[in-house]
Amino acid sequence: MRSANNPSPNLHPSDHDDEPGAAASTAGLAPGGAEAAGGDSADTDGLEEAGIALDGALDKRALEPVLLDVRGLCSYANYLLIVSGRSDRQVEAICDGVLAAMKAQDHELLGIEGKSSGQWALIDFGDLVVHVFHHPVREHYDLEGLWIEAKRVPIEVPNDARISADDMY
Repeated sequence: MRSANNPSPNLHPSDHDDEPGAAASTAGLAPGGAEAAGGDSADTDGLEEAGIALDGALDKRALEPVLLDVRGLCSYANYLLIVSGRSDRQVEAICDGVLAAMKAQDHELLGIEGKSSGQWALIDFGDLVVHVFHHPVREHYDLEGLWIEAKRVPIEVPNDARISADDMY
């Protein structure tokens, strides 16, 4: 259940973890969530939106979600959510899931690029930018490596959203 202090059951209230895809509890975002999210309490814009977008992506079976806190590292967003799909159709479905979840909560879409290609879509909500990749394309561009200095916001990653070594491309 969401509330003002619990925007998503997939966001974790603890400090950032530098490990990729760190699993977390479903406690939600703690009151005073900026400190819990590992950053400046004055600017957590985008964190609630990230939880909503993450839920929308996971509803469409997104893989390997990672939420990066880029406050202080870039001027165009506070958070980057990166997820993968197994095919071009799934990438489009994940985009649709994110858009529907955000629209249902009255969050304004500023722009979307690449959705129809099914390889890499960028969805811009201002303080949150969502990247949806076909997984091999994600590995090629390695945004997590590009943003190595960004803190990872701990999120709960369901087992079915993990890619096992047997499933690697």
